[in-house]
Amino acid sequence: MPAHGRASAGRDPDAALRRILTGTTTIALLGASANPARPSHQVLGYLIAAGYRVHPVNPGLAGQTLLGRTVHAGLADVPEPVEMVDVFRDSSHLPRILAEMLALDVRPKVLWTQLGVVDDTVAAQAEAAGIAVVMDRCPAIEIPRLGLAGRHR
Repeated sequence: MPAHGRASAGRDPDAALRRILTGTTTIALLGASANPARPSHQVLGYLIAAGYRVHPVNPGLAGQTLLGRTVHAGLADVPEPVEMVDVFRDSSHLPRILAEMLALDVRPKVLWTQLGVVDDTVAAQAEAAGIAVVMDRCPAIEIPRLGLAGRHR
């Protein structure tokens, strides 16, 4: 599958996206912003409103609160295992992010990167480690596109 819009999906990427989005409860959102105009802040709010337990991660905001959620410095600081890591960081950060995911006692099941965030090498490494990969997509776009809005509560 091409890098843009990539999903560990085989022949039916929409079915894989549906399984991921309906089967996920906890999400770590990396690159969370306190600025309401930033997409990461907006998607954080969308996912919370959709019923997910979302843990914002941003070392520069660690200890602060965003939309009622405590911000954590890194994945290892999130107080519960997360099923999905949603990345709002530049693609150059993906190797380090995958290393953090692989170092966790309970590994996330999904690495999801936002629009424009793509690294095929990291995707292959994550998939080889048993982690599903969705790149260059936004859950706040995919949830309504797939008719899943309101189904996660």
